[in-house]
Amino acid sequence: MDGNNQSTVSEFVLQGLGFTQNLQAFPFMVFLMLYVIILSGNTAIMILIVTDPHLHSPMYFLLANLSFVDLWLSSVSTPKMITDFLRVNKTISFGGCMCQIFFAHFIAASEMVLLVVMAYDRYVAICRPLHYSTIMSLQRCTKLVLTSWLIGFVHSISQLAVILPLPFCGPRKIDSFFCDIPLVTKVACLDAHHLDMLVNIDCGMVVVTCFVLLLMSYMYILVTIRKSSKTGASKALSTCSAHITVVVIFFVPCIYIYVWPLKIAWLDTILAVFYSVIAPLLNPAIYTLRNKEMKNAMKRFKNYVLGSKGT
Repeated sequence: MDGNNQSTVSEFVLQGLGFTQNLQAFPFMVFLMLYVIILSGNTAIMILIVTDPHLHSPMYFLLANLSFVDLWLSSVSTPKMITDFLRVNKTISFGGCMCQIFFAHFIAASEMVLLVVMAYDRYVAICRPLHYSTIMSLQRCTKLVLTSWLIGFVHSISQLAVILPLPFCGPRKIDSFFCDIPLVTKVACLDAHHLDMLVNIDCGMVVVTCFVLLLMSYMYILVTIRKSSKTGASKALSTCSAHITVVVIFFVPCIYIYVWPLKIAWLDTILAVFYSVIAPLLNPAIYTLRNKEMKNAMKRFKNYVLGSKGT
């Protein structure tokens, strides 16, 4: 490889979401508001779980970690997208682009594994309730969370190792609002067909494996609860619907973008917005509005704050 190839492209131009310059103010306000809600919602969940002793259980420990991951997942690309609405030249440096790729895959893969861990937690709680406290101890939960981060890190490093040596000599336009591997390989100075296949296999192994494990876990849970009582079907749906909703919202866009062979640029962009903005936005609502203990914790926290102000 020519040593000067990489240096010929010091930055990339992001095409954004396709809004004309005259219409940039509206999406700027919308996504800024959504990002503030994401930050405040996920931060509120973490504060509630840490401060409320009633929520010091494995399920809520994992939920706090999910909120932490969602907070960072949205922060990889959303702040850059929001500021670019105010700019005519939407550029990103080569180093910034590689950082986006690294952290996007690191955090997304970690969240996928974490969702599998949360499904395992629900499986143990529902199918093996007498052994729940022993199996899902704090020590084991911590190890499982650290394992999810380790898997995400290894996956991301393997992706970055493939991208960094590529020669980039133009064109330097990326047809999206952030850098991602399928988009960056399109502007490399070589035929990236085999490279795209390698990346898709790597991403597909993580996405499909986690998705299949999740489907198997929740199917087993639903079947187990349905057999255990006459009202099992409704109880199973009530217990697992929140988790299943999160799984569908997060995994379907990822499967299409990284596994599905048919590529449509505008649809890829919409789905990228969905899993990087909409999923972190909906997770707090899904887990709090449908969860009685979280609602009670919010009331206790509100009463504590009001009581403190009253004194």
